[in-house]
Amino acid sequence: MPTSHSGVGKYVAFQRRLAAMTQRQLATQAGLALGTLRKIERDERGAGEATLEALAGAMGIDLSKLLPQPSHADTRIHLAMPALSASLATYDMPEDGPIRSPSELCEAVNRAEKWRLGAQYVLISRELPGLLAELARALHRASHAERSGSAALLASAYRTADAVAYKFGARDLSARLISLMEWAAEQSDDPLLRATVAYVAAEVHFASRTHRAGLRRLEAAIDAAPRPQDVATTSALGALHMRAAVIAGRAGDAEAAGLHLAEAGQLSRRVGEGVYGGTAFGPDSVLVHRVSVAVSLDGEHLQDALSVADRWSPPLTMPAERRSAFYIELARAQLWTGRHEAAFAALKAARRIAPQHTREHPWVREDAATLRRLKRADAQEISHFAEWCRATG
Repeated sequence: MPTSHSGVGKYVAFQRRLAAMTQRQLATQAGLALGTLRKIERDERGAGEATLEALAGAMGIDLSKLLPQPSHADTRIHLAMPALSASLATYDMPEDGPIRSPSELCEAVNRAEKWRLGAQYVLISRELPGLLAELARALHRASHAERSGSAALLASAYRTADAVAYKFGARDLSARLISLMEWAAEQSDDPLLRATVAYVAAEVHFASRTHRAGLRRLEAAIDAAPRPQDVATTSALGALHMRAAVIAGRAGDAEAAGLHLAEAGQLSRRVGEGVYGGTAFGPDSVLVHRVSVAVSLDGEHLQDALSVADRWSPPLTMPAERRSAFYIELARAQLWTGRHEAAFAALKAARRIAPQHTREHPWVREDAATLRRLKRADAQEISHFAEWCRATG
């Protein structure tokens, strides 16, 4: 039975006013009857998941902003993890069930990818278990000619599911999803997809702090990747260099980080900013990673992160997850250089952009706890923020 949320009226009304929309405008944009919206805002009726999604989409906000506090996004996502894990159990021998047309499946996978880039983890955790099972059936029944395309769709869906598992601390599940992504990529026999798998698989080394091993793995993937001949091959190679720069920074190898950043920058200017093969890449994304490298290297390199932020900020066209990551990294640089007000402002910016991503980020918790200990002015606001992200210490 679909979940119906009560007590959401004040959240809907508050966000509507922030969006400068009338009730009639919001109802029209969300495809609701005006009377229905009025009853929801007066808490005379509850609102189901589909209704809240429509309202959030119409206002251009994260769904979690319309949920009452007991329904925090992270709780709902953790509750969905078993279903996500169960959907993987029969990946090679899926149970019978319906399968949509290839075009409909492609549309569903692309929609899920947009949720990943927009840090819409609640939607992913709810929809992906069923979608993964359906895609596994589609691959199992695919003809020889259809197999490569079906496998590519499944690999993309595994990547989207992994974004939730990894960011919400289900590391065993994340590793399993990456293995299945590798398996699906082999079924597709697409060298660009294998490059994407290498990009994603690097997170295993971030989690385990085996950064030098991760750098070697990425550099091997760079050597094996197709040479940059068009937009697809150029962006795939550039993304690998971008990722290698960050993990080199985490390994404390400033020289390697600089070389990979330079390569990524050169390639980014050939394609422009965009989302290619499910990964945001381009000059702006390289700047975000430049800040990340500077923070990882610490010390004198922090000034580079601050100088980037002094003259540039992520454009609104950049995916929400990446924009919020920029402000999370920037906050750390500002905190470590004694700019406490600016650091807190950056953390709040990250929360406004992608609350689900920001709340689960370990650096956010660490930095919020540090600011709460150090700061005296606006202590109440910082305490509220620290409680929101479950900071300790």
